[in-house]
Amino acid sequence: MTIAASVRPASWKWWICGLLLFASTINYMDRQTLANAAVRITDQFHLSQEQYGNLELVFGWAFAVGSMTFGILADRFSVRWLYPIVLALWSVVGFATGLVESYENLLVCRTLLGLFEGGHWPCAIKTTQRLLESKDRAMGNGVLQSGTSIGAIITPLVMRALLTNEPGSWRLPFQLVGAIGFVWIIFWLAMVRKNDLSPIVPSTESLAGVDSGDDTIWKAIFSRRMLVLFFVVACINTCWQTLRAWLPKFLQQGRGYAEADALYFNSLFYVATDVGCIGAGALTFWLARRGRSVHGSRSVVFFGCAALAALTTLAAGLPKGWLLLGVLLLVGAGALGVFPIYHALTQELSAQHQGKVTGITGVAAWVFAPPAQKFFGRLIDRTDSFDLGLALAGWLPLLAFAALWLFWNQSKNSPAPSV
Repeated sequence: MTIAASVRPASWKWWICGLLLFASTINYMDRQTLANAAVRITDQFHLSQEQYGNLELVFGWAFAVGSMTFGILADRFSVRWLYPIVLALWSVVGFATGLVESYENLLVCRTLLGLFEGGHWPCAIKTTQRLLESKDRAMGNGVLQSGTSIGAIITPLVMRALLTNEPGSWRLPFQLVGAIGFVWIIFWLAMVRKNDLSPIVPSTESLAGVDSGDDTIWKAIFSRRMLVLFFVVACINTCWQTLRAWLPKFLQQGRGYAEADALYFNSLFYVATDVGCIGAGALTFWLARRGRSVHGSRSVVFFGCAALAALTTLAAGLPKGWLLLGVLLLVGAGALGVFPIYHALTQELSAQHQGKVTGITGVAAWVFAPPAQKFFGRLIDRTDSFDLGLALAGWLPLLAFAALWLFWNQSKNSPAPSV
């Protein structure tokens, strides 16, 4: 240990987690600008609902490719340098989106944005695995994940402040949000030191709970638990991405809310998702400390969040009003609350190949989400209603819970998951 390292405050690792929260915030701000300007953009480019769904489809498939690509790179190269490069690339593309003049160019920008944003999670999850002890990871992942909600909270407010009666005023928010990414890069390089994210011997305390036996990527990929995680993340991500992409349209075109009211509620919705995300990590931590098994704690919290997400069925039958908005807030809290539990589970599969594990599960996350967006748009075009698709999407986390409950076995030869 160097003299410089010895004088660092005990909280320095949580400051790095704060940077990860900031990165997630920027990631979702770049992503959510499209959803919050969706009505204006579809009007300007004369798009059908299915064509708008195509924008989400190409983003999702490119995100899957980026997850795998950068997952491999995160295990091979220093995350200290890879992470800011990835963030710079998606920030440039986000800025360029504000300059497009055609639907085809918009498709290209969304494709590239998805590709580069796919590098965020392999880099971020590898960082929390290297920084934090096993008992702290669910909380660290909750902090990391909560940045997505914060980004989604801020974005509608930015859009509301910058949008004018001029139809093309949606372009400036894309450029402003894209530029913010470069501020993060300065802080990251200043705060993260050369050896902070160096490889750690798997048997050390900080990697307790991670499977470190015959630690090959193939063993992890073909394990029962990896197959379960493929199904789990496909379900929870499809639900979440459907809500993320279509909520502003549902409020405006499905329930008749004005654009300004929909934007304000969209911010409130993501406050609820942030509460759900942080709350899920904290509740799991608390239950484990109260004597419940770690796996049991995770299961209880996951089920509770999944049950809240399934309230989309109730929301789909409600008219415009406070009851509808209240139910949607509960849905949001549950839909994002399952993610810290999921990330903690992925960190138990492999010490050496965390980047690849995150990348591979990221591919699984986006296998069904992009076609689901296209299907959702087509369903709206055919039925002239958002209700059926919304109702169905909310049940996917409960299907994920069923897979965990039935197949996440506690083998004698593999360590029990740790918070």
